[in-house]
Amino acid sequence: MPVTITTNTEAVETERPLMPAVLNGLKGKCPSCGQGHLFRAYLKSVDTCEVCGEDISHHRADDLPPYLAILIVGHLLVGVMIELDTMFRISPMTYLVIMVPLGIVLPLAILQPIKGMVIGIQWAKRMHGFGKSRDPAAPDGL
Repeated sequence: MPVTITTNTEAVETERPLMPAVLNGLKGKCPSCGQGHLFRAYLKSVDTCEVCGEDISHHRADDLPPYLAILIVGHLLVGVMIELDTMFRISPMTYLVIMVPLGIVLPLAILQPIKGMVIGIQWAKRMHGFGKSRDPAAPDGL
């Protein structure tokens, strides 16, 4: 948990460690304690951690996880296609049989860890309401 230093005028919060939060998110664990589950379903995050009580409901991991999944899988599949084309003479039907299932399964396999990573980054950087000293009158994201 972050240490809070209180002065006469305001509370100053220390920075949260980024790498443990990212690794916990990749594992599907709470970015704060690393013990509780981050997801209650495939891509539905829990509202609060069952272990430490951290409020996770206000994260904004909307479009970034699918974008990153498509970016990673697209580059991977294009590299595999180029490598296969230089090493072997493969028919287009073989590409279709190999690449279409990979193009469906791989993004689905990495989407949840990527979303957990994005939530971990947002928690560590106190983005979108993860900062305790956030002004409640401020609009989301500030």
